[in-house]
Amino acid sequence: MTLRRRLVLSIVAIVVALSTVIGAGSIVALFSIQRAAIDDQLTSATSRAQRSVERQGAGGPGLDITRPSGQAAGTLTLYFLDARTVVGGVLAQDGDVVAVPDSSTQPLYGLRVDGATRTVDLGGDLGRYRVTAVSLGTAVLVVGLPMTPVYESVGKLFGVVLVVTALALLAATGVAAVVVRRSLRPLERVAETASSVARMPLERSDALDGVRVPDTDPRTEVGRVGTAFNRMLGHIAGAMQARERSEQKVRQFVADASHELRTPLASVRGYAELTRRMGADLPQDVVYAMSRIESESLRMTSMVEDLLLLARLDEGREVQFADVDLTGLVLDAVNDAHAASPDHVIAVDVPDEPVVVPGDAARLHQVVVNLVTNARTHTPEGTRITVGIARVTDGVDLTVRDDGQGIDPEFLPKLFERFARADSSRSRSAGSTGLGLAIVDAVVQAHGGRVAVASVPGDTVFTVHLPGTRPAGPVAGPTAPDEATV
Repeated sequence: MTLRRRLVLSIVAIVVALSTVIGAGSIVALFSIQRAAIDDQLTSATSRAQRSVERQGAGGPGLDITRPSGQAAGTLTLYFLDARTVVGGVLAQDGDVVAVPDSSTQPLYGLRVDGATRTVDLGGDLGRYRVTAVSLGTAVLVVGLPMTPVYESVGKLFGVVLVVTALALLAATGVAAVVVRRSLRPLERVAETASSVARMPLERSDALDGVRVPDTDPRTEVGRVGTAFNRMLGHIAGAMQARERSEQKVRQFVADASHELRTPLASVRGYAELTRRMGADLPQDVVYAMSRIESESLRMTSMVEDLLLLARLDEGREVQFADVDLTGLVLDAVNDAHAASPDHVIAVDVPDEPVVVPGDAARLHQVVVNLVTNARTHTPEGTRITVGIARVTDGVDLTVRDDGQGIDPEFLPKLFERFARADSSRSRSAGSTGLGLAIVDAVVQAHGGRVAVASVPGDTVFTVHLPGTRPAGPVAGPTAPDEATV
C-alpha cells in the first residue's frame, strides 16, 4: 500500500472514529436526558394519581383513578386491589380510558413496590413503559408513561448521526486526498529525481549536472531529505570525476607505455634476428636463445600494439569511417585462416552481392580475423568454422560459428573483458593474452554496434551487429583496464 493511501485511510479512519464516538455519546446523552425527563413526569403523575385515590377512598372496582387533572395522554394508571382485581387503564388522546389487556398486566405483577422507576415491556400495542409502583394500604398503585417518544427521538438522532457521518466520511476522504497529495508532492519530486538518476547511464561525470531536488527547506522533513539527497548526488558526481581522472591516467599510461615500448622491442627483435643470421660460428644453444628472443619480442610487440589500439579506442580515436566491403574482408580473412590452419574446415556463407557498411576497413578486418583466430585457437583439429553475413532490418549481422566443445557457461559473462581467458595456460600453443575479444568488443562499440555470444557444446556462435548508417554522435567506448590489470 502506498504512503498516500495509508495517510488518507488513516485520516478517514480518525474522522469515522470521532464521528462514531460523538454520535454514540450524543445518542446516549439524549436517551439519558429524555429518560430523566420521563422519570420527573412519572413522579408528578404518580403524585396526582395518589391524590385522586385518596380523595375517592380506597374503593373497589368503581374507583376512577385514570383522569385526574394534569395527566397526559398515554399515562398508564392501574390500581391492584388484590391478585385478581385491577382497576384503571391508559388515558387516550380523546380523554377516554382504554382498558389494559391481561397479557400486558402480567409483567407488572412482579414489580417491587419501592417507588423506583423501571422500564417494562408490556407487549401488544403498548410497548415499553417507564413505570413505578407505590403502596396504598393493602393495594398497589402502578403508574407509567410510554417510552415510545424517547425511542423515536433516539431513532431520529441515530439517522441524523449516520447521515452526518457519511457526509463527513466523504468530505474527509476528498479533503484528505487533496491535502495528502499536496503534502507529498515534494516527496514525489524526490522519488522522481531518484528514479531518473537510477535510469541514467552513469558513465560520464557530467551526467548528474543539473539533476537536483528543488525541495531543500531545512524546516521540513522532506526538505531535509532533499538536501541530503542533493549532497549524495554531489558526492557521486565527485566520485565519478575522480574515477574519470583515474581512468584517463590509466589510458594515458597504457598509450604512452605501449608507444614507448615499440621502439626498444623493435631494437631487441632486430638485434636478435641479426645475431641469429650472422651467428654461423656461434654455438647452437646461443642461436636457439636468439631465435627465442626474436619470437618472444614479436609476441610482446603484438601485445603492445593491442594495448595501444585499446587505449586509442578508449579515447575515441583510431576509427576512420568510409564505405567498407564487408564481404571482401570476410573472404580475405577466411583465405588467411585456411593457410594458417589447414586442419580446420572453414566455410563462408555470404550473399552474392557485396555487403557494404560504414566503418574502418582495417579495424573491421581485425574484428573478423580475431573472431576466426579465436575459433581456430580454442577448438580441436577438424572443427568446422562458418563465417556468415546476413542483412537485417537496421544493419548487418556478421556471425562466426563453430561446432567445437563450446565455452564454459561461467566464463561467458566475462568473455569480452580485457585479459580474460578461459584457461590459465600461458603457453603459446594453448594460451593467449586475453585481448583479442576485448579488441573485437571495443572496435564494434566504436562503430556503434554490439557483439554477443551464445554457446552450447557443439554450437558456439559470435554475432557482430553493425548498423547500416554511421553513428550520429560520439559512441561510448569500452571500459578501460584498471590500474591493477595494467
